[in-house]
Amino acid sequence: MRKNKQTGKGRQRKERIIRFFFFSVALTSITILTLIVVFLFWEGLPIFSKVSVYDFLFGRYWYPTDEPPDFGIFPLIVASLAVTAMSAVISIPLGVMTALYLAESASARLREWVKPIVELLAALPSVVIGFFGMVIVAPFLQEIFNIPTGLNLFNASLMLAFMSVPTICSISEDAIYSVPLELKEASLALGATQWETIARVILPASLSGISTAIILGMSRAIGETMVVLMIAGGAAQLPSSIFDPVRPMPASIAAEMAEAPFRSDHYYALFATGVVLFAFTLLFNLVSEHISNKYRQVGAATL
Repeated sequence: MRKNKQTGKGRQRKERIIRFFFFSVALTSITILTLIVVFLFWEGLPIFSKVSVYDFLFGRYWYPTDEPPDFGIFPLIVASLAVTAMSAVISIPLGVMTALYLAESASARLREWVKPIVELLAALPSVVIGFFGMVIVAPFLQEIFNIPTGLNLFNASLMLAFMSVPTICSISEDAIYSVPLELKEASLALGATQWETIARVILPASLSGISTAIILGMSRAIGETMVVLMIAGGAAQLPSSIFDPVRPMPASIAAEMAEAPFRSDHYYALFATGVVLFAFTLLFNLVSEHISNKYRQVGAATL
């Protein structure tokens, strides 16, 4: 009896130690993230003593080194949203449809070959994808569409979609493949075709996982720096077509931060741009999380 009590106390002590360890790790992560956000706002807010929030967000000219300087980031915001939206239009259908094919139509042998290749594509460094877009895709687009430069919004969107497709495909395929076999067999037994089963049973049951895959893929696209820095064109102007060069917010921060004098207005403006990018990313993730939870409830109700 005494030995059992000692064993129970030892287990409780180990559980408390493990619980304290995980709590410490989580608290450290939250503290570091909080300090980063505080530092971002601390360095970004001083610019609003020189320019109003409205002029900063909706100003159409970004000339931070002129006399007097212009700190309007509206073209940068439009570029970021346009590149992300266009990459989503390309990557979401491709990723989800590829996942459906691998999970429902492809043979087991083909799936064993294709799935690792797709996951390997997700591990490609962004600088390699940017170099590919700059050296191969840009001259191709310039020749095919007879445009002044291949470094433009469409090229950047194409490469961001190429980065997002593996993530969307891999996670969506896992979500679709994990739908219970009984649901599929019951649908087929009731006379539904394979595509009716996919549309009315499999997709609703896996919507939560698919929406999570889309969230992760688009989160990578909206915050990507190297690709848009290399192939978006670098022009801080409002695009009139998909073949115009643009400069998204991450590209502008990466390109100019090293040249901005420390604690200058230019320096503060770049940090304020980072605050705006952080706000967009946070809003995007909150909306995506809401949609994910909604679809999770729909999937549960369907099951």
